[in-house]
Amino acid sequence: MLHIEFITDLGAKVTVDVERPEQLLDVQRHYGRLGWTSGEVPNGGFVFPLDNEPDFDWSLIGARPWTNPEGEVMILHRGHAYRRRELEAVDSRKLKLPKAVKYSRGAKPTDPEHLREKADGEIEYVTLAMFRGGKRQDRFAASQGQGTSAGQGQPREPRAAAPAGRYEPRPQPDSVPMSRPTARAAASAPAEEDTPF
Repeated sequence: MLHIEFITDLGAKVTVDVERPEQLLDVQRHYGRLGWTSGEVPNGGFVFPLDNEPDFDWSLIGARPWTNPEGEVMILHRGHAYRRRELEAVDSRKLKLPKAVKYSRGAKPTDPEHLREKADGEIEYVTLAMFRGGKRQDRFAASQGQGTSAGQGQPREPRAAAPAGRYEPRPQPDSVPMSRPTARAAASAPAEEDTPF
């Protein structure tokens, strides 16, 4: 059995038991839709294949798309809004990098030094996610009806979305029975698990 420790959107630590490894991403999606996160954002942000950017399932990392008052789609994660930035390919004698899309925000004085990235001039950024190169991973794609990335694309493989607040795992082979993960928390769980946003 696997154990995942989540931090709720209110800062409580909750441990969730997962019976089988193939359930892991479904459990992360379920609790991520509630705004719960597991682990810390790595230095330089999470890295995913570029082909996953148009329909990336942000609930995997506890984030969600949000449209600001100016109509720009941004990504909300742990109370911060991240903007989509397209990076052109670099091909020089010193450096070769493929085209990329990154989601980042301006650094704040309270951000740890190791997460800050220098840009042109005095500006510093904190990156949530970088989409560059690699081969598409369908396991990172959002199901239809869930929030997709701020990119232009739509989900590639339509699937029925689970009703808000209910854990509905993806269909598994008949030989492998599924069961709902159980959460262990120090405080009593809320009566309703609807998404708070």
